[in-house]
Amino acid sequence: MSQTPVLALRGIFKRFGAVQVLSGVDLEVHAGEVVALVGDNGAGKSTLVKTIAGVHPIDEGVIEWEGRPVGISRPQDSQALGVATVYQDLALCDNLDVVANLFLGRELKKGGVLDEVAMEKRAKDLLSTLSIRIPSVRIPVAALSGGQRQVVAIARALVGDPKIVILDEPTAALGVEQTAQVLDLVERLREQGLGVILISHNMADVKAVADTVAVLRLGRNNGTFPVAGTTHEEIIAAITGATDNAVTRRQARTAEAAQ
Repeated sequence: MSQTPVLALRGIFKRFGAVQVLSGVDLEVHAGEVVALVGDNGAGKSTLVKTIAGVHPIDEGVIEWEGRPVGISRPQDSQALGVATVYQDLALCDNLDVVANLFLGRELKKGGVLDEVAMEKRAKDLLSTLSIRIPSVRIPVAALSGGQRQVVAIARALVGDPKIVILDEPTAALGVEQTAQVLDLVERLREQGLGVILISHNMADVKAVADTVAVLRLGRNNGTFPVAGTTHEEIIAAITGATDNAVTRRQARTAEAAQ
């Protein structure tokens, strides 16, 4: 892993009117690293991600890209740096095929017309590189399963050759097999040297693919943990702000009942 992070947030503050949503948040993402961003509802995860994506410009703090301060005031700034974001709603067009979705808004042209052959070849190459199995790149997205739709959305984010990929709850509402497909893809992104920010409430997914867990609580950092050597209980305690919480109490009752 490189010493200088690809993306670093230093002391990020963000408020909406009188509501302080983020207070002095720090975050680092290195090339080839999966950072899981976790926290309860309202902890500030989505807002933090949207500051990186350029949806909500920061009020205070510094965003560094490969060691130098940068300004991100709109989504185009973020994309130009090399940040790709896959939101929970995926924003796919059901009536279009896989190729059209991958290149939507950045279609390849030749002689003033769409170069369908080049786009189809690039689509197949990209999906093959990521080991994504789709019945055909020419079937409508509406015909795909939930897991296949998710990996198509992630593949679309990679068309612009980003260095950082943000995934907002990529396994929400997916079945076991579909979740495994998405987690496999996250691991392949890491193998290709991309930095990944994974927002998730699923601790099993976090433990399965993340290298580092960054916990937000009430808009502040509440711990950054290496996944290796950190227990599920320690992460839950950081998320809830106490070692005595519903998860640990349930585990204690289960342990007592087993004795």
